[in-house]
Amino acid sequence: MDFDFSDDQEQLRDAVRKWVDKGYDFERRRGIVNAGGFDRVAYNELAELGLAGLYISEADGGMDMGPTEGMLVMEALGRGIVLEPLAQTLICGGVLGAYASTDLKAAWLPRVASGEALVVLAHQERAARYRLNVCTTQAVENAGGWTLSGNKHVVPVGDQADAFIVPAMVGNQLALFLVERTAAGVTTQGYRTQDGGRAAEVSLEQAPGQLITTDGLTALEHAVDIGIAATCAEAVGVMDQTLAITVDYMNTRKQFGVAIASFQALRHRVADMKMQLELARSMSYYASLKLNAPAAERRAAMARAKVQLGQSMRFVGQQAVQLHGGIGVTDEYIVSHYFKKLTQLEMTFGDTLHHLGEVSARMQDTAGVFA
Repeated sequence: MDFDFSDDQEQLRDAVRKWVDKGYDFERRRGIVNAGGFDRVAYNELAELGLAGLYISEADGGMDMGPTEGMLVMEALGRGIVLEPLAQTLICGGVLGAYASTDLKAAWLPRVASGEALVVLAHQERAARYRLNVCTTQAVENAGGWTLSGNKHVVPVGDQADAFIVPAMVGNQLALFLVERTAAGVTTQGYRTQDGGRAAEVSLEQAPGQLITTDGLTALEHAVDIGIAATCAEAVGVMDQTLAITVDYMNTRKQFGVAIASFQALRHRVADMKMQLELARSMSYYASLKLNAPAAERRAAMARAKVQLGQSMRFVGQQAVQLHGGIGVTDEYIVSHYFKKLTQLEMTFGDTLHHLGEVSARMQDTAGVFA
């Protein structure tokens, strides 16, 4: 199988890397963290590169690209531990483009593609534990449309976004709605997350919403799978840069008059980090290649990828801190921020144990079929 990227894909990756290197250095990121964890100016710079419209059709003002381009972009952003939630925009473009009505797409997708509107997925509830079919938010249809009541938790930049994609129950069926943040009945409480980013608790009290689809579970699974593939790619970029920072430190840090990079035991640990990185990269490729596969195949692939990425992120992050010593956990030194990012990404869209359970359940189902 040919894993070489096309010239256009290479140019896209290089453009994003240059923006990260020149426009999103550690000092700018630190300033964004101190200001609350999200910067609309930085997000608009990503939109100006066309990245907000990556999964949006040309007819709706987007770039009409696919999972491979999304993977390259998210990996490049991961190298700079960029706080702005582009993965959420990819989810929005994929879900609205695939499931929304023509009128809803016309109203929102051009604005999303241009960066004018930021739409994020608000699906997590306290009792759900990553289970997508567990939802207590209720939607009621009336003469004026739909109203939603419920609470969503850890919504990315929930107090800054323009609208949310919200799962809610219509009777016994899960449906998906678009709810504007400024609508009546919507309240948000924002806070900083462990990695320096921003999230919010979102409360809906008879808030008006626009129906995206009544086949909500299918659409929500698709949305989360787009998010998992993006998270895997971002994690590869974070680990790649974490390894580079660690190797650079080992080449400059001296003990007994020599660089610690010359110690064989430490070189073996770096080799193990590199192996875990490459295993993760392979599974990130696998996840992206399976993103357009049939739903059952796609879901299984995402669970497998997230298990390997979770194991690799934990190993690379912990080894980086140990090889640095005490400086590795100080806020002033950059590798601690990469470690925090890896820790949070491991929990995003389901932690390793959750997806290990998903993989196990699917293997048992398959065994039952062939028994």
